Amino acid sequence: MPPRPATLALAVLLPLAAAAQEATTPPQSSMPATLPDTVAGAAGSWDLAIAGGQRRCVLTLSADSGPAGRIVRFPAGCRRALPVMAGIAGWLYADDGIRLVDTNVRPILSFAREPDGRSLGATAGNGERYSLVPLQIAAMRPASDTPPAPEPAAAPQPTAAPAPPPEGPAPGLYALDRATQKDVCRLELAPPDAAAKEAPVRLLPGCRDSGITVFDPATWRFASGLLTLKARRGHAVNLIALPDGRWRRDPDVGVTFVLRKVEP
Repeated sequence: MPPRPATLALAVLLPLAAAAQEATTPPQSSMPATLPDTVAGAAGSWDLAIAGGQRRCVLTLSADSGPAGRIVRFPAGCRRALPVMAGIAGWLYADDGIRLVDTNVRPILSFAREPDGRSLGATAGNGERYSLVPLQIAAMRPASDTPPAPEPAAAPQPTAAPAPPPEGPAPGLYALDRATQKDVCRLELAPPDAAAKEAPVRLLPGCRDSGITVFDPATWRFASGLLTLKARRGHAVNLIALPDGRWRRDPDVGVTFVLRKVEP
């Protein structure tokens, strides 16, 4: 029996409709990533860059609370690559944007969503324009969307961004300096044990800093470029390496806290 006309029409129209749907619906993998819209989603690694330039920095926005909002971490070299970072002490999430704030929780860079929906933008007090992009989105952007960068990478050169020594601080005796006060306390870092994550710290008698005495450091460890002193009660302080071999508290808030190696 020959096919009916209605059957022939359906056989022709169905493939055409499927083809039209494929042409108008983008593949799921090509859909653009979206910016986080919660505090929990904003916590993570971000790419901070100055508009139209090659200077950039990778920030880690922590969900943990600190003295100035929430804790923000970045390599020491960021302060040279982007001088505006010298005053950054924390971050806040508000109005669907991110604010990088100083020690008094005053905004230094207030980021808001850009029209592209994949980045945040802010203007500094000196008129410089900055972009802030989650690393997972920055890795997906086409080359035409990213600021110019030197080959082979956009990271600051070693001369402009000194890195902490890969082996970490040398065990031994360290003097603690507070601002203009020198050698207010002394700490002895024991050699690390390969089988243990942390090594003992001994606070020597005669410490003239009540804050360190109350803190009462018990152990230390070095990981991811950070020297971490841990108190007996579980509190911790992170320090980053300075070019002259000293170690400074990070973030640098309140009174300066610096450790330097000394001879017994």
